[in-house]
Amino acid sequence: MPAIKDSFELTKRFAAGESSAEATLQAALRVIDAREPKVGAFLHLDRDGALAQARDLDARRKQGQKLGPLAAVPIAVKDNIHVAGHATTCASRMLDGFKAPYDATVTARLKAAGAIILGKTNLDEFAMGSSCENSALKQTRNPFDLERVPGGSSGGSAAAVAARMALMALGSDTGGSIREPASFCGVVGLKPSYGRVSRYGLVAFASSLDQIGPFTLSVRDAALSLSVMAGADPLDATSSSEPVPDYLSALRADLRGMRVGVVRAYFDECPNQDVADRCRQAVERMKALGAEIVEIELPRAKDGLAVYYVVASAEASSNLSRFDGVRYGLREKTPSAIQNYFATRGRGFGPEVKRRIMLGTYALSAGAYEEFYGRASRVRTLMVNDFKAAFARCDVIASPTAPFTAFRAGEKSDPLSMYLCDIYTIPANLAGLCALSMPVGADARGLPVGLQLQCAPYAETTLFGAASALESDLNLNLAPTL
Repeated sequence: MPAIKDSFELTKRFAAGESSAEATLQAALRVIDAREPKVGAFLHLDRDGALAQARDLDARRKQGQKLGPLAAVPIAVKDNIHVAGHATTCASRMLDGFKAPYDATVTARLKAAGAIILGKTNLDEFAMGSSCENSALKQTRNPFDLERVPGGSSGGSAAAVAARMALMALGSDTGGSIREPASFCGVVGLKPSYGRVSRYGLVAFASSLDQIGPFTLSVRDAALSLSVMAGADPLDATSSSEPVPDYLSALRADLRGMRVGVVRAYFDECPNQDVADRCRQAVERMKALGAEIVEIELPRAKDGLAVYYVVASAEASSNLSRFDGVRYGLREKTPSAIQNYFATRGRGFGPEVKRRIMLGTYALSAGAYEEFYGRASRVRTLMVNDFKAAFARCDVIASPTAPFTAFRAGEKSDPLSMYLCDIYTIPANLAGLCALSMPVGADARGLPVGLQLQCAPYAETTLFGAASALESDLNLNLAPTL
């Protein structure tokens, strides 16, 4: 890639005529050719399509046409988000042979803004996982240590940005699937408020929790990308009609007048001392920038993991019933329709997806619904109320993003230890908050550590303000040596 800091800088250079879209793309492809064989971030790379997009941008600029705010930025897309004419696999055998007939709303908005779509990135199958090891198609490695995982489920997108193969990438976050890999890979990862970004064209996992968001190299890039993607969409009834603010104007250099809430247990009980120390130091820097540090309580947060795996699994059980071997994707040839259904789903879904479908189906069954799904829904409401009380006392909540740094591939072989990866991130999804992970240092092995900042729904301006001030103060330069 050219020697640039982020997408924001690239667009300024392109607009000034200092670079061409084709030259920028060719530079990105050279990086991909050198690093992709080691990292394995992409499931599909669209060289010809990207080149056509770049040449079109150059031609339009030459004609004096006004171009969008992401003109010439190379972007990767998680492979559970539709790009018209391209395969959407969800990293599963179940969608073998399927091609998206339309663009997701976010994809269409990125294209309209001038972004160049490089291709589709790897993920945990149907976005179910925290390490990207559940992909049925390939293994993605962490650019900071190729023996370690990039996090999940959006591991391919995080790794692509960390390795500078793309300047920006899309992911989806249902329980931490943007923030946790952002932490592991040393990049910025944003989960917008629920409803802030349209989910039309995202393959649904858990519809009341899913949200699309970006991976970027800077906080201002996260603000820039959200300004393009956010806003109401008539194709998504859950998208919000809340006005979209000028997110870039929210960036700030100090935190005077801001109250930062901390849950002491998140730091004191963190199992990794390096993570706890780096995050404490980051909070101290926020204090030095003028913020008031306020201790808060989130008493039901400890129940988040249990609530999430009931609610998310129940919604997944319902959403994934559409993959039946009849209309699209994998189809096993059997003597009868019912045998086809069982054979296709039995072969097409991987172990983790089957586990969650079975758990969710049981939670929704007549004899268990009230005991599991009903109770989980009530506790979820109590968690929302806890956050409302907390945000009456503070503007932003700071915590570790993940309880540890990137672990070795195969290290967490049992489901429970994998589920615990998302213990700090899940509550934001259950409450519909906006949340961001940003790098704040590295552990003793040189692996990135992420700090999570959370704000009330639709308070992304506050989120970007807090994160940008801290980012500028830390002035980190975390980059893998590939």
